[in-house]
Amino acid sequence: MPISPDATPQTSPDASTRPKPRMSTRNRLLFFLTAWLIVLMPFLFWWNTWFGRQLSDKQLAEYLQDEKHPRHIQHALVQIGERMTRHDASAARWYPEVVGLSSNPVEEVRNTDAWVMGQDVTSKDAASAGFHEALLKMLADPSLSVRGNAALSLVRFGDASGRPQIVELLQPATVTAPQPGKVIDTSTVGTAIHEGGVIAKLQQGAQTTEIRSPISGRLRSLPAAIGQAVAAGAQIAIIDPGTEQVWEALRALYLVGQPEDLAAVLPYERELPDIPDHVRKQATETEQAIRQRENRVQ
Repeated sequence: MPISPDATPQTSPDASTRPKPRMSTRNRLLFFLTAWLIVLMPFLFWWNTWFGRQLSDKQLAEYLQDEKHPRHIQHALVQIGERMTRHDASAARWYPEVVGLSSNPVEEVRNTDAWVMGQDVTSKDAASAGFHEALLKMLADPSLSVRGNAALSLVRFGDASGRPQIVELLQPATVTAPQPGKVIDTSTVGTAIHEGGVIAKLQQGAQTTEIRSPISGRLRSLPAAIGQAVAAGAQIAIIDPGTEQVWEALRALYLVGQPEDLAAVLPYERELPDIPDHVRKQATETEQAIRQRENRVQ
């Protein structure tokens, strides 16, 4: 029998009307667990590396001795420093350990330690522990940042012994090649860089060495180009100091600066885009304080 053109053909149900397959309970649990871990892992990393997390006395004692995790030592030092600024007498029990850390092999630990020892400059506990003496020794540290923090802390003790190191904080840092080799990679001129950040990579045979910044600041120039062979001690980069470092150095020189330091201070009075207003103002005030001291001496 012929099919009428008006007849509706028999077809299978439309795909959109079919019931969609549901995710199994197991797969749903795996999905939610994965999503939860994606959120949790960054939080746990932040929580374990955030120095603002309060430590109990027991944790402080443990962290100070944790040589396998230098950041734990730094965390404990920061917490002790905060207790010092609150004039919390309980901090004194760890002062011998704080002094001992001034010779720790990890630069970041020594750097934090130098800062912490400047947080208590009046108590007998700090004097008896030997903060002042330890800071004087740290002026000869191989790290520019450690020397600078030690010098700044000494100013709080009323000691200007670290004045040359403070002036050094205002000057560009020159980075040299630790060994001969070929430059295979560099950062970009003008880039903001953190202390310890990679500036360039040097290749010698099969060995690749990362050259890192000794300070936080901005990459001013790269005398060594990619592909260039350099000798040990050759200049690789020049880095301008960061705003915070400059500001702290200018504040210290306001108190202890001498006329011969003005050559390092005056450039920061210029109206340049990379010099913030508060730094220019501090540079001007530092210059005035130095000149007033000079006039009083005369």
